[in-house]
Amino acid sequence: MAKLQPVRGTHDLLPEEARRHQRVVDVAREVGQRYGFAEMSTPVFEFTEVFKRTLGDTSDVVTKEMYTFTDRGGESVTLRPEFTAGVVRSFISEGLSQQLPVRFFSTGPLFRYERPQKGRMRQFHQINMECLGIPEFQADVEALAMGHDILQALGVRKDTTLQINSLGDSESRAAYRARLVEYFAARAENLSEDSRARLDRNPLRILDSKDEGDRKIVAGAPMLADSLNEHSATFFAGVRRGLDALGIEYVVNQRLVRGLDYYTHTAFEFVTTALGSQGAVMSGGRYDGLVGAMGGPPTPGIGWAGGIERLAMLMGDLAAPRRTISLVPIGDAGEARALVLAHTLRQQGLAVDLAASGNISKRMKRADKIGARAAVLLGDDELAKGVAMVRDLASGAQREIALDELATVLVRENGAG
Repeated sequence: MAKLQPVRGTHDLLPEEARRHQRVVDVAREVGQRYGFAEMSTPVFEFTEVFKRTLGDTSDVVTKEMYTFTDRGGESVTLRPEFTAGVVRSFISEGLSQQLPVRFFSTGPLFRYERPQKGRMRQFHQINMECLGIPEFQADVEALAMGHDILQALGVRKDTTLQINSLGDSESRAAYRARLVEYFAARAENLSEDSRARLDRNPLRILDSKDEGDRKIVAGAPMLADSLNEHSATFFAGVRRGLDALGIEYVVNQRLVRGLDYYTHTAFEFVTTALGSQGAVMSGGRYDGLVGAMGGPPTPGIGWAGGIERLAMLMGDLAAPRRTISLVPIGDAGEARALVLAHTLRQQGLAVDLAASGNISKRMKRADKIGARAAVLLGDDELAKGVAMVRDLASGAQREIALDELATVLVRENGAG
């Protein structure tokens, strides 16, 4: 029989890694609340059309990476490869357009069939924010500030660079698209097969090509900034002024684009050089055309997603988890009393490990192994006197404490929570 292993591209979140992941989520959730974001969750799978409408029939995610299958009812469903599509679908199907603006924070697993590598898994996890209903550039500044604050609170902002660019409005993008088509069409015979296929459908995606030959051609391509109309240039200038006013450092990367037509104005990434080729730890942009493209009322929007695995890898050492109190009962009477005492102490907010098997030596070794701060011994002699023997496992000092005062003393000396 073959040895059981996790599916390629997945892995188990064992306690220490799970603790790091939880730290990312807790910080993001707390910062998001300060910015007025309410937490919501969408299903892990949606009708496939939800993602095809948002990501495009020709995108790599749709054509190569989505986990799509036909369920027993004959419906085509897909495990979510990203959050935005599901959040916008929920906005439309739940009729939330009367509550604008809305700000949503989400977190959880996503799925893409990719080649597994450091920081890139087939089941991965993200923190995500979406803000719908604010057309002004101030929403872009706040989205970037929220991301900045989360990275700062995690202690990793110093390891990242914020790159921003303007994609312009629909008029600016149309002008830029025409210039790109003209440029790449003149060099089509030297483009890769994938980029030639994109030339008519979505030339902006050629700018993201990883093919070395394509990248040399892209280096000389027109810049989007040269196609921005007055409105788009003014909007981007407002974003930059806002970041400057907040003291948030950034660089303008004129090659940073989003290939889909509903993206407008600001695009951004927080990138790092500390994780090899997987440089982006948080990325997003404005998508004023998305809700309308999915059949909803025209609604401006902006959002970003951050990779929990990548952020967890960037973080330094976490503070040690709170240490436990180890209850060590001796004999039947001690075990009966320890069960009740453990429950009482936990209700007071203390972490308690009940050593309920093995001889006294094994139980004390377990207390040392789990890093308990103290061991509480309950034997017949102690119970007869109405006390517990409390041993400090760092110093070895021990003392008797009355059972009816034990919870109060332990909480006072060790703290709860």
